[in-house]
Amino acid sequence: MDSVLNAVVLAAGFGKRMQSDLPKVLHPLAGVPMLEHTLRAVAGVTSELPVVVIGHGADQVRQAVGSHARFVLQQELLGTAHALQMAEPLLSGQPGLLLVTTGDMPLLTSATFSRLVAMACSSSGPISMLSVVLPDPHGFGRVVRGADGSVRAIVEEAQAAPDILAIRELNASVYCFDNRWLWDALRRIKLSPKGEYYLTDIVGVAVAQGLQVQALIADDPQEALGINTRQHLAEAAAVLRSRINARWMLAGVSMIDPATTYIDADVSIGRETLLYPGTALQGATVIGTACQIGPDVKIANSELGNGCRVSYSVIEDSRLPDGTHLEPFAHRRNNQDVSPARV
Repeated sequence: MDSVLNAVVLAAGFGKRMQSDLPKVLHPLAGVPMLEHTLRAVAGVTSELPVVVIGHGADQVRQAVGSHARFVLQQELLGTAHALQMAEPLLSGQPGLLLVTTGDMPLLTSATFSRLVAMACSSSGPISMLSVVLPDPHGFGRVVRGADGSVRAIVEEAQAAPDILAIRELNASVYCFDNRWLWDALRRIKLSPKGEYYLTDIVGVAVAQGLQVQALIADDPQEALGINTRQHLAEAAAVLRSRINARWMLAGVSMIDPATTYIDADVSIGRETLLYPGTALQGATVIGTACQIGPDVKIANSELGNGCRVSYSVIEDSRLPDGTHLEPFAHRRNNQDVSPARV
């Protein structure tokens, strides 16, 4: 199969359960919008500019993402299959594969996308999908496989018989399609009783045509966490914090208590730096080598040189030269001391 890979990110939904005026995909995680994590993971597997399907809060999403994507508008929110159809004018007729994911699954990694694309490249069928195995599958559509291991159906829980309900393999809502096959297949999906066109029904279209559908089980079930509530957002933040902290410790940064150390995605830290509990490094902060930061320090969008020491302080939009030892309880903003006067 042709090696060209395009990508579509579905990001048009309301996110009502977030109870927020901010579009769901723009809620921050580790210092960047949720959607940005997805776009970065996609960029790890293709150099093609992704297509983002927008709807609710379209102008806000456009402004936040900027030139990192192409955009198509889903004016009526008629389901995930309908959302994907909005990208047809940009992608129809192109060779190769199309990766489809959602903007509210920020824990998905480039490595997982790469494995799914590799499966699609070696498959004779038009669909390769991502699945996840969970001990408690309640609330999710079940992946039903045939005797040969291929996927025969995705059955929603409400329509599932007891033997289907016992299946613990679930649909993760990430797909890699044969791009030339996809667009006609989407038009074959029927309107659901709820008045929407569901992308999950495309599996039935392929099976009815006698075509193979494959599923890749995610190595880490956490990657399939979809963000629908602020509780989900907090769960995802904890996973990202653990990943980020592990990466920096492997790079030579020490942490007294990783559980209380908060590092945003775009922070940079030099080797031999020691982070004490209660440290929060935010935004585009850069920390030099051999620094001691904390306890109880917030540093946002600032640059610290090598060998700096900061404790019980706040630093915002400032620069500290090499060897700076900041007195405790300082508040530095725009390179100015804004600490309250001490009596």
